[in-house]
Amino acid sequence: MTAYIRRLLASSAAYQAPSLVSAMLAVFTLPLYTRYLSPADYGYAETLLTFIILASILLRLGLGESFVRFWFDDEDRERQVQLARTTTGLTALVATVATLVALAFATPLSHLLFGKEDAGLMRLGILGLWTFTNLELALAMLRVQERRRAYVITTLANVVLTITLTITLVVGFETGARGYVLGNYGASTVVLLALWFEQRELLGLRLRRPTVPLGPLLAFGGPTIPADATVFALNVIDRAYILRTQSAAAAGVYAVAVKLSTAVIVAVRGFQAAWPPLAYSVVQDTDARRLYAVVTTAYVAVTGIVVAALTLFGRWLVRLLAAPEYFEAHAVLPWVALGWALYGLNLVFITIAGRAKVTTRNFPAALAGVLVNVLVLVALVPSLGIRGAGIALSSAYVVMIFALYRLTRSLFSVPFEWGRLALLVGVMGGMSVGGELLLGTSGAVAFAERGLVLAAIPLVLLACGVLRPEERAGLKALVGSLRRRRRPSPV
Repeated sequence: MTAYIRRLLASSAAYQAPSLVSAMLAVFTLPLYTRYLSPADYGYAETLLTFIILASILLRLGLGESFVRFWFDDEDRERQVQLARTTTGLTALVATVATLVALAFATPLSHLLFGKEDAGLMRLGILGLWTFTNLELALAMLRVQERRRAYVITTLANVVLTITLTITLVVGFETGARGYVLGNYGASTVVLLALWFEQRELLGLRLRRPTVPLGPLLAFGGPTIPADATVFALNVIDRAYILRTQSAAAAGVYAVAVKLSTAVIVAVRGFQAAWPPLAYSVVQDTDARRLYAVVTTAYVAVTGIVVAALTLFGRWLVRLLAAPEYFEAHAVLPWVALGWALYGLNLVFITIAGRAKVTTRNFPAALAGVLVNVLVLVALVPSLGIRGAGIALSSAYVVMIFALYRLTRSLFSVPFEWGRLALLVGVMGGMSVGGELLLGTSGAVAFAERGLVLAAIPLVLLACGVLRPEERAGLKALVGSLRRRRRPSPV
């Protein structure tokens, strides 16, 4: 069990490093973007970028999920290479055809998404769709081989080039929303081509008959498409609904709240990249059950404390990092952060279905979540504005997780640590919400009081017995070891 946890931590750290750098740069550049982009321009651009991810899920045909799952079914190198060539070749072909068709309909598509004509912005997004679709599978090849260094170098290069190009276009040339979208995916295209060249042994970019049967791949990945698309559609529905029923400016403010949820997003992205390869590589079901339970508890603890911090200090964060016209983002920030945390938790149950190779049960749960999302949006946004959209997002993920649990527990039973999970949620949620409602909202005194509440959360959890005796002993041993290392060695 310890070895599995170490692998997960090592992989998560490697996959989180680029996300962490990206998040830090995104936070530092947010003041620039919010001053050179109006809330409306920012709303249009972020809505398009979110739509690109949703469309990419459809274009990948579930082959990314199939590739990761089936890679560990066969240790023969030649068959693994053929699997990679089949999936990459088909993905590139589908993405290229779809891109050419979409470019021909850029004008009506812009009307559909933005509520106005902007074919130029839509064309840039469509080209970004081609890049993003192929890049996701290229990065998956590094993940299944656990080539952590190559993954870090590639993704860091992508981050640095993207930020540099985006700042140049948006700030230097003042190209607005178009420069923002082009900057996000222009650099990624260069990185994709370089990664294709480096991984040319595993690529199947030439048109030829696939050497790996497509049937099993599509049978496994196909049912994940509506589920994955439906899950991610939550991130498109709320922005599109706000843009159409409130304003493009409101959608821009909501997008800033998402951007400021960076700390949660970093944890989720790292977990999303590291968890499936590890979860599928565990051979013994008994070990897998224990691992899934322990990882779930640890995930809730880590993301929960981050959500608590964003709940308590959201106002200060928005004032510090965004232009004044975006200040209302603080109202929805806790809900968006909670939604992202729940999205990551949803991955645990998707992996359970994937381990059992019964992916058809993901879609009913995802559909239930979307229905709840739409209902709550319609009910709350007219009165609560963007805060209602955040509540709708979190509510949808709660329903989705509950439905997935009910649908997958008969496939692969996991002994979740319900007592510890309830304690974590109760203490972290109760103390952070209580601090937000009862304490001041500005000034040094209020900031210090909220800091004390945040610092008290782990102490209260320890006092309530969240750690088992053997875990306490292990923690003490780790602290003692660190202290001994810091002591100067005798001369």
